[in-house]
Amino acid sequence: MRGLRNNNPGNIRKSKTEWQGEIIPSTDSAFKQFKSMAYGYRAMIKLLQNYSRLNNCRTIRTMISRWAPPSENDTQSYIATVRTLTGMGADHVVDINDKDTMCRLAAAMSQVENGKRAVMADVEAGWDLL
Repeated sequence: MRGLRNNNPGNIRKSKTEWQGEIIPSTDSAFKQFKSMAYGYRAMIKLLQNYSRLNNCRTIRTMISRWAPPSENDTQSYIATVRTLTGMGADHVVDINDKDTMCRLAAAMSQVENGKRAVMADVEAGWDLL
């Protein structure tokens, strides 16, 4: 549950990108840390939106394949779990501008990443920071 300790529910790795609400420098050796869970969800949602806008990742399958590549994860299992938790098909085109859709997706991905159900109030607070 490293992601929860870091207020980073998506387990976003350290990179040159600086996010709103990020704690710099992170004391975690590999992952970003955020001031609150809302900022962690904000970064997660923004990153998924960027995947869609910049990398043509428009479906659950393509987003998760980029987020959790097979070289590091059981991507097919990740996709299947998110599909079950969201009720959206793997090839469902995600409306990145729809609060309900993006919050459901972020919550499901957080559950896969951390093994614990997301607190929807935190996810929605992240959306509200966009």
